[in-house]
Amino acid sequence: MREMMMRNGFLGVVVACMALAGCGDDGCSGAGCGGSAGSGGSAGSGGSAGSGGGAGEISLQVDDYITGLERPWDIAWLPNGTVLVTERPGQLTVYVDGVDEAPSVISLTGVVSTGGEGGMMGLEVDPSFNDNGYIYICMASSADAENNDVRVVRLTMSRPTAASVEDRLDIVTGMPHNDGSSGRHSGCRPRFGPDDLLWVGTGDAAFGSTPQDDNSLGGKVLRVNRQGDAAPGNPGGRLWYSKGHRNIQGMAFRSDGIGMSAEHGPSVDDEINALVAGNFGWDPVPGYNESVPMTDLEKFPDAIEAAFATGSPTLAYGGATFIEGGEWGNWNGVLAVATLKAAHLHVYDVDSEGNVTSRGRFVEGEGRLRSARQGPDGLLYITTDRHPDGDRVLRVAPVPVD
Repeated sequence: MREMMMRNGFLGVVVACMALAGCGDDGCSGAGCGGSAGSGGSAGSGGSAGSGGGAGEISLQVDDYITGLERPWDIAWLPNGTVLVTERPGQLTVYVDGVDEAPSVISLTGVVSTGGEGGMMGLEVDPSFNDNGYIYICMASSADAENNDVRVVRLTMSRPTAASVEDRLDIVTGMPHNDGSSGRHSGCRPRFGPDDLLWVGTGDAAFGSTPQDDNSLGGKVLRVNRQGDAAPGNPGGRLWYSKGHRNIQGMAFRSDGIGMSAEHGPSVDDEINALVAGNFGWDPVPGYNESVPMTDLEKFPDAIEAAFATGSPTLAYGGATFIEGGEWGNWNGVLAVATLKAAHLHVYDVDSEGNVTSRGRFVEGEGRLRSARQGPDGLLYITTDRHPDGDRVLRVAPVPVD
């Protein structure tokens, strides 16, 4: 058990980019790789995070929930409590009888391209799982003999425990995959929105033309139905809802309907963006020019500005979740974002108008954090990426401060 008291502001810890191939989202997030992971926010330092002993303040209790994993990317739960974890090398790990018992492992290694930043990635359970048995997995795929791509696969699982796969349908294919650059900027996070549609954040595959190309699914937010068809209201009847993105790995909706994405910047400006239709202004051409602004208002005067931008240095955002519930005290409603390069959980206040301010950094000392998600029990679960003692899922519980 590790109990962590809330801290005031930022700690300013310097985290060096890990000396591994395929830096990108897995280390420093673009040009200028190697800076510190510093304060993490140009849009205000945020007030103190639980300082002063006032009502509603909490500390955090952090425990190992699942150990022995290999680069877990996402976590989800079935209605009966079964826990699902995607592991990047190509397996879906299913804890039918609880996380202390041996899991069922469903391998898709034969069709998953695992190089660099690719592999088995985002995971979502259909809200109507009890009726249809659907789960959705993002993966870099080698199923196309000519070209690898990133795709969304819909698996029909046995009910109620998802112990086996009954059917598979690849509902969205053709998202770009960069075989020549270690699968860089593969995305890919699926989440159901309050509109009962599947939203998918994608990466630009480090190809300069894809974010603004209306015919490409790279650098976009997709919005589709359960068959992978374009949702009503998408611009031009296309699969995508917004364009001009770099590499979205975080996507979350709050119970009041507010939705936010978390997106990797190059050497500056990781962004938190509202999940709304439009152009978010990333256009790294000619070539793949990472010195251009994340939101290029000179080229696109009507581009939608970020709700929050980190400035420099970047943090390398991973997965995101809204934390809700009275047990979380003054954290009720905050946005929690896992960070890779900066190796901490970053917490943001999001008001009813979608304005975002930083609270600061928490859950440090656990290495790189890939994804954060609130579980059905109200607790927070975080997957690690290259944890020094082996990868795991952490469980974070709020503890009231007297």
